[in-house]
Amino acid sequence: MKSLFLTTLAFMICEPFYAWVNTPAAMASSRKKSNTFLRANQLDGVTIRGPITPLGNFCLVKTKETLTATDGGILLPDQAKERPSEGQVLAAGPGKLHPHTGIRITNPIKNGDSVLYGKFDGVSLGYDGDSCQMIRDDDVLLYYKGVSMSMDNVTPCRDYVLVELEEEKKETSSGIVIADAVLTNDQPCQGIVIKVGEGRMASNGELTPSPVKPGDAVKFKDYAGNEVYIEGKLYSLVRMVNILCTTA
Repeated sequence: MKSLFLTTLAFMICEPFYAWVNTPAAMASSRKKSNTFLRANQLDGVTIRGPITPLGNFCLVKTKETLTATDGGILLPDQAKERPSEGQVLAAGPGKLHPHTGIRITNPIKNGDSVLYGKFDGVSLGYDGDSCQMIRDDDVLLYYKGVSMSMDNVTPCRDYVLVELEEEKKETSSGIVIADAVLTNDQPCQGIVIKVGEGRMASNGELTPSPVKPGDAVKFKDYAGNEVYIEGKLYSLVRMVNILCTTA
């Protein structure tokens, strides 16, 4: 009789727990914990205690191949690049502290943004089986949302200016027009401003706006631009301090 009483008491105590274990919420919680355990983060093949958290103005970027659209609209990887210079931001730091004022210079790059940065900028690392780069927000030329760049979704970063390049034309004796840049191997250094970034961040945390605006014709220092193709057209990203003058 005593044994039956104890068995009944144990069942009464444990019944609510068993009932909860079989609920959808309990099973979902169990699966989540199991998946978390299975998805342990790895850095360069070594398991680490948790996900990477960039500090200061660093950004963790998952690199991706540059995509080129065919005439039919199909996106193809561009294998001609020395290495990918585009990627998607997995995590971004809050921004760096100015060394003299201690004011935080906020990071304009956010998680989920796609970014274009210099080919040789940053530090390469393997994170959770993916090829990644740890770059600074200063390395970012422009950022955008979506699979590929378009004029509608790109934003020049900070003090960068997006310039549509104009090449001087030369005509041969037979009447064939040849771009001057082809003859001299010089990069074009003038064009029309298409978009401007938010400006350069001063030591007091305030933005200094760009001295030029969309529609301005400008000339900038030789080799100061970073050439980029957007929707099949050649543009250059130039820091506003490297723009010499407006020409119209």
